[in-house]
Amino acid sequence: MTATFSPDLAEIRFGCGLSPTVAPPGSPAEMIAGLRAPDDMAARFPIDSAPEWQDWLLRARGYQKQVRQNRNDLGLVEEFNAAKADMRVTALRWAARALLRWTHSPNGFRERLVAFWADHFTAIGKNGVLRAGTAPYIEDAIRPNIAGSFGDMLVAVVTHPLMLHYLDQDRSAGPNSRAAERARRTDGLNENLAREVLELHTLGVNGPYTQTDVRELAELFTGLGYTYEDGFVFRKPYAEPGAETVLGQSYGGKAPRLDDITAALHDIARHPATAQHIAQKLAVHFVSDTPDAGLVQALARRYGETGGDLTAVYDALLAHPASWVSERVNVKPPADFIASAWRALAVSPEAIENLSLRDLRRTLILPLRDMGQPWQAPDGPDGWPEEDSAWLTPQGVSARLRWAVSAPPVLCDPLPEPGAFAPVALGQGAVPEAVQFATRAAETPADAIGLVLAAPAFQRR
Repeated sequence: MTATFSPDLAEIRFGCGLSPTVAPPGSPAEMIAGLRAPDDMAARFPIDSAPEWQDWLLRARGYQKQVRQNRNDLGLVEEFNAAKADMRVTALRWAARALLRWTHSPNGFRERLVAFWADHFTAIGKNGVLRAGTAPYIEDAIRPNIAGSFGDMLVAVVTHPLMLHYLDQDRSAGPNSRAAERARRTDGLNENLAREVLELHTLGVNGPYTQTDVRELAELFTGLGYTYEDGFVFRKPYAEPGAETVLGQSYGGKAPRLDDITAALHDIARHPATAQHIAQKLAVHFVSDTPDAGLVQALARRYGETGGDLTAVYDALLAHPASWVSERVNVKPPADFIASAWRALAVSPEAIENLSLRDLRRTLILPLRDMGQPWQAPDGPDGWPEEDSAWLTPQGVSARLRWAVSAPPVLCDPLPEPGAFAPVALGQGAVPEAVQFATRAAETPADAIGLVLAAPAFQRR
């Protein structure tokens, strides 16, 4: 029998999980329409965008300069330390608001896609004043572009200050550039961004590019930079003069231009290997570690036909029968597990606002670390692993079980009635007999809720 759309499965596999207060989508068309609707969750639970974040960076840089010049001014040092502490608190609140978006969004597919693309284009601040910059980067470069073209998102990401910082592009200079000739502050040519664009972001690890393509693209990228005052800037003195050839196509000329970089990125985005790479990643993330070959080819075909129109690719994903096989095989990564639990519990914004910072760390940040997925901090530019085995470690599973029992009473008072909670969390008609028995036999409501959240049926989608 051909698998078909199911509202509950749609919310579990492609959304944020089932909720007692938010109805699941009624059709794939409704899910696609939700991507074009106003982004109400971003307005309701605000996170600073990059320009707002830039204001804080300017203030922090001012503090740094003053502290360097007045090292014995203990009052100034304390003031700077207090400002950094305030930023850490703000970043913690941003994390909570990101989960509240998952909890209350009527368009769960949007939140899942934001998380998917944020991971695909991983960027992390590497020092004190930039360390909390991932959330504003996502808000600025990822979230507004998830329903547009892949090429537009690629340009937004590659020219974002946090990505330039993360992959050391801001210090790169062409060997024959004016900056190199005048021995200005430069580390020479840096290939990090070019390599990751080709290997991770577009063509794939085994894509049809060579080391020469990497170097030529790195030379084309020289000139990309940022300042604390202006954000992204194109610095002609750092740019390598002359044309560069990437994947057989020539870009640029005597005078370096940002337009040449943009043109190259759009061409790479439309490459057939990019279509295949993105199709495979989407199918693995949303459906299975070993996705149906027909599904992958359908996504790659739609990508190629539309020049990387992401909404069209999502439409193909939701239209394919392989996406609706009822068996739930993909394990939720820790952040998705906790966020879907918040949604099943209908955790209120007021409850989160009233939590102490200690309790917020104890129920969110520290458990994610123990489960193996520190908040917005993967180990490298390739992001988090998709393989289920990465999350089914003894330590990770143990941390999930502890969280399932201990966190809900802190987040939700009163707790829902366990018998009613199980079908809310797992879906009507999808509660295994073992889970029904366990919830009836549990000694306390907290234990019963924990058993539902710890059940394999809740851990997979």
